[in-house]
Amino acid sequence: MNTVCEIQGEIQSLKKEKDICILAHSYQGREIIEAADFTGDSYKLSVDASKVTNKNIVFCGVHFMAETAKMLSPQKHVYLANMEAGCPMAEQMEPEMIEMIKAQDPERKVVAYINTTAALKTLSDVCVTSSSAVKIVSAMEDKKILFIPDCNLGAYVQKACPDKDIRLLQGGCPVHAAVDINDLKQAKAKHPDALVLVHPECQPAVSEMADYVGSTSGIMNFAKRSDAKEFIIGTEMSIAEHLQYECPDKDFYILSKKILCPNMKLTTLMDVYRICKAIGSEQAKANEIIMSDELISQAGKCIDEMLRLG
Repeated sequence: MNTVCEIQGEIQSLKKEKDICILAHSYQGREIIEAADFTGDSYKLSVDASKVTNKNIVFCGVHFMAETAKMLSPQKHVYLANMEAGCPMAEQMEPEMIEMIKAQDPERKVVAYINTTAALKTLSDVCVTSSSAVKIVSAMEDKKILFIPDCNLGAYVQKACPDKDIRLLQGGCPVHAAVDINDLKQAKAKHPDALVLVHPECQPAVSEMADYVGSTSGIMNFAKRSDAKEFIIGTEMSIAEHLQYECPDKDFYILSKKILCPNMKLTTLMDVYRICKAIGSEQAKANEIIMSDELISQAGKCIDEMLRLG
């Protein structure tokens, strides 16, 4: 077993043998996407996780995503393919700080980006993803909102919902935030006819110059449906690769080499194979997401509200 196709074949056999469903975020490598049962952005995978009937779920992504899958399918065994895959944005705010702000301004409802830990979700009224944030905040009856943790996505929502009083904190995705307006100008100078599609985690100045701003799934759907032939992709660079496979008659360029998520790149196809092979043994417990019933219940409320409103 020394080729990608052979490893993928072994994974398919293990999935049938051990009743495994593989969920893979769109930022994963192509070889992992091809082995997965469901792929997509955080919101789509949240919906998929809530409907999975398999006994075991293997998540190819980062830790908070596997936590979300466990919250939505608490009766399932959920495994993260690589336990070192974390998310700096999800881990950058402490619950104590949010508790303090809530105590100072109790009328302000907490809207948590899904890229947060379960501990932060327990303090939140509703969870959102980049694809559902505007829709959910617009649908909320409450006017005063604390949006955590991504201030760039929060600013995007703020602009789209001018009737809301949205407080932002300094935080966000260090990968998307690293791209600046000069990076965009350079990319546009190289590809003047290309449409610019960016993620709202990018700086507001970058988003304002884009032809389309949206979630990972939104970017991919826009590119597939558009009559245009050239696109500059302003999100994790793997998306440009996936789009090139799916739309070989179009050209896709990365906005910047800076948009490379090291945590998403940690998971390998062999990681997926090894955890699938280990399920059912003591070895697999090291990769299993374990959460107390109380934590699942408390953190899951904002997820349920997201699914209800989104």
